[in-house]
Amino acid sequence: MADLLGAELTEKHLINLAAKVGKALKKRGDRLIMVESCTGGLASAVITEVAGCSAWFDSGIVTYSNQAKQDLVHVKDDTIEMYGAVSEEVAAAMVNGALFQGRATISASITGVAGPTGGTKNKPVGMVCFGWAGIECPLMTRTQIFTVDQNNKNHQKSRRAIRMQAVEFSLNGILELLAQAK
Repeated sequence: MADLLGAELTEKHLINLAAKVGKALKKRGDRLIMVESCTGGLASAVITEVAGCSAWFDSGIVTYSNQAKQDLVHVKDDTIEMYGAVSEEVAAAMVNGALFQGRATISASITGVAGPTGGTKNKPVGMVCFGWAGIECPLMTRTQIFTVDQNNKNHQKSRRAIRMQAVEFSLNGILELLAQAK
């Protein structure tokens, strides 16, 4: 990972943020599970860069396809059909389904359109939906539309920028969820 599109978002920043999340989880005695779609395991990869993360990170599940969402975290086919894979409803179902895997007490989900293709008028490239929940924490969902430099013709770099912004947003959401649970 490297600086993207002149942004300050770097691998070091994400790892430091993941360490902050880890410190908060460890202090509470919580264990995290990530369930990712458009980020393809990037959030879990950033988390596992933190030394000692095994004390607070249980697992990561990549559910890129709709079928994987159904099979691995029990998202109902009806939910995907009604709202689409990129929706707060599916993010909520992913986070709730993930919460009962392994030994996790906190879960976070990410599903979206990283591009450069796949966007629609209602769900443009850069739209990402998130979910966060915990055994003792309320469900939170959010939708964010991340933008990139439209003049940049390097689509892979733009895709990476969206994915990295999604990881940052998800990690910050975990911190928000834990702050509300106090």
